[in-house]
Amino acid sequence: MTDLNTLESDVLAQVAGATDLQALDAVRVAAVGKTGSISGLLKTLGAMSPEERKTQGAAINALRDKVTEAIAQKKAALEAAELDARLASETLDLSLPAPHRRKGSVHPTMQTMDEMVAIFAEMGFAVAEGPDIEDDFHNFTALNFPEKHPAREMHDTFFFNTKESGERMLLRTHTSPVQVRTMVSQKPPIRIIAPGRTYRVDNDATHTPVFHQVEGLVIDKGIHMGHLKWTLETFLARFFETDAVTTQFRPHHFPFTEPSAEMDVQCDRSGGEIKIGQGTSWLEILGCGMVHPNVLRACGIDPDEYQGFAFGLGVDRLGMLKYGMPDLRDMWSSDVRWLAHYGFSAFAAPNPASGLS
Repeated sequence: MTDLNTLESDVLAQVAGATDLQALDAVRVAAVGKTGSISGLLKTLGAMSPEERKTQGAAINALRDKVTEAIAQKKAALEAAELDARLASETLDLSLPAPHRRKGSVHPTMQTMDEMVAIFAEMGFAVAEGPDIEDDFHNFTALNFPEKHPAREMHDTFFFNTKESGERMLLRTHTSPVQVRTMVSQKPPIRIIAPGRTYRVDNDATHTPVFHQVEGLVIDKGIHMGHLKWTLETFLARFFETDAVTTQFRPHHFPFTEPSAEMDVQCDRSGGEIKIGQGTSWLEILGCGMVHPNVLRACGIDPDEYQGFAFGLGVDRLGMLKYGMPDLRDMWSSDVRWLAHYGFSAFAAPNPASGLS
């Protein structure tokens, strides 16, 4: 019979002397593997008498457990040391200049959305979010859309298959459902913006089936169109980083606002560029209006006590205007050359203190 004390000393010495995980695994296989020295001792128990088996079996099993525990501890120590070595060798000082041109960048759409959120946050707006997949009530009914409104048809909206109950879920066509959910869940006063993706059946140089919106909502007592006009003009001046922003409001119709308006900004279209704050041309930039009393009632708010305004801005289109991108579809092309040209540094997050862009 092999001297168990000697075998234990030899194996534990080998475990302690293993300098890497590969060497340690070789020790493990040689000791407790299928053909290892300790495993071989366990196979001899069948030829022993019951008395010997009882004594030797306990001793061999104890040795196997002790060696296995030593191997596990050594493995943990080697893995920790290996990780420490990797961390030490792979450190990167972000304060140093990049050794080569940066590869990654912030997409212009996300940059524009971050700029918009930063401005509205400074103006006291909170950010609200909601699901991309909506039901008819939140996307249409609560927003005062008539039953036969064109937006409810397949040529304008992405619908899912009809459920057994007859209900059709859909991809939201605007972020206005977030406003509905906020009015239902919160009591006035309310001041929120709702940024996010929206979906419509549309595709050309200035429209894509998937696009981004930031919608705003203010509900309080005594709210009027003057508050809306100041909010939007202040935002545009901050966003385009110029005080020379001239706007005009044109009467329009939206089911969820009354009165409704579209807002144009004065610009110069000469030279193949759009320059805000100069020229004699006008460019439609957003839709807005006073929240319709029917919408307030649908959300459980008394329109005789509270009033409010709402507006919707296209994030992608504002990014095109500010940064001179000619085609909206390029934003979804995943062309690294386009991204390298129009992308933004991830270390330059927009904020009112150090600047937006």
